[in-house]
Amino acid sequence: MSDQELQQLIEKISISEFKREFKHQATFNNRLKTTGGRYHIKNHNIDINPKFIHHPQILIGIIKHELCHYHLHLAGQSGRHSTKEFKQLLNKVGGLRYVPSIDSPKYKYIYECVKCHQKYYRQRKINLKLRCCGKCRGNIIFKNVT
Repeated sequence: MSDQELQQLIEKISISEFKREFKHQATFNNRLKTTGGRYHIKNHNIDINPKFIHHPQILIGIIKHELCHYHLHLAGQSGRHSTKEFKQLLNKVGGLRYVPSIDSPKYKYIYECVKCHQKYYRQRKINLKLRCCGKCRGNIIFKNVT
């Protein structure tokens, strides 16, 4: 999906769900890592995380969420997440409040204690010569990579 196709999709969703036009720019932003999208208050543009291109239901939910910010702000109301107006509009159009994680598991390395079989989930490798089980002081072995 290109930026032009994203622009057309957002314009279509804005007309069908909000009955108002989207008159600004929408683009994919590769720098978005932990969020689905961003609405810019100063220039009214919307950025979308390209990670969600292959998940159409999530992408549409993100677009509806950002359009809630957009239309409330242009109407002179607060587009903050905590306001009653934002929550009501988001529920009305069926947008996502939070974006589900589609990344790989958070923990990559799995270690296990030889004695008590306590499992340790780690993002980084650990030096097994320097570490022991925090529960029983037993030796830790490398189990597998997820």
